[in-house]
Amino acid sequence: MAKAKKTIETLLASKNAPIRSKPKSAATQKQVPDEPIILITNDDGISAPGLKALVEAVKDLGKIVVVAPDKPQSGMGHAITIGHPLRLHSANSFFDGVEAWQCSGTPVDCVKLAVDKVLHRKPDLCLSGVNHGANHSINVIYSGTMSAAVEAAIESIPSLGFSLLDYNIDADFTGAKKFARLLVQQLLSRKVIDKHLCLNVNIPSVDVNLIKGMKLCRQAYAKYEEDFDERKDPNGRKYFWLTGEFINFDKGKDTDVWALNNNFVSIVPVQFDLTDYKLKDKLRKILKTN
Repeated sequence: MAKAKKTIETLLASKNAPIRSKPKSAATQKQVPDEPIILITNDDGISAPGLKALVEAVKDLGKIVVVAPDKPQSGMGHAITIGHPLRLHSANSFFDGVEAWQCSGTPVDCVKLAVDKVLHRKPDLCLSGVNHGANHSINVIYSGTMSAAVEAAIESIPSLGFSLLDYNIDADFTGAKKFARLLVQQLLSRKVIDKHLCLNVNIPSVDVNLIKGMKLCRQAYAKYEEDFDERKDPNGRKYFWLTGEFINFDKGKDTDVWALNNNFVSIVPVQFDLTDYKLKDKLRKILKTN
């Protein structure tokens, strides 16, 4: 088989656009029998310290393949690239002994390309993160980190999204690494994992010795009270800068916000089925529908 080139160009703008080359399949490389394949991605980009921390945390637990954006993609949500080419380049130099690729698209694009063009199969587990900053409560809606994990779950790949409540580039990922490894070990040790499993895992930004453990939680009703600060650029043209204050309206002690405020790692099971079943039942009594 011809040696794979280091660059792929997948032209999604045209159905008939050729793929110039394909990366060597991670699934066909030399691998320990029954060794799980773990896909790792993020939204902070291929060079983010959080991504490196996550790879280091689970490197010996399976065959690791990284496919991550070539630049930061925070706040992209579940966006996909349509009408523009996607480019995929080798990024092995970012990690020691790990197959890695950087993609010009969104975190969701990364998962889609990884399954179709890099792995040529569904991995056993998909990990996203570790994100720089919180993805608790309403943040899960906007998060590129969590959207990558949700995309994997849609594709029947059990997934976990990890976020550390610290935006600092020099953040200490010791706690995040410890609990990411623990969760992955626990999930891989089980013979049956729900194929649509998706866990939103947030880690408090405190010394690892101060973390009290993990809590299964529900998503808190908390959101940003937003404001757009009106400013002018050097040419006098008006522009707006999004600002806001995070407010927690939920005082429950079973929420992710409460857990994090009390130095617990929060774990919220999320799903891509957005149907409100309780409201659906109520509407049957109100609306005249078939």
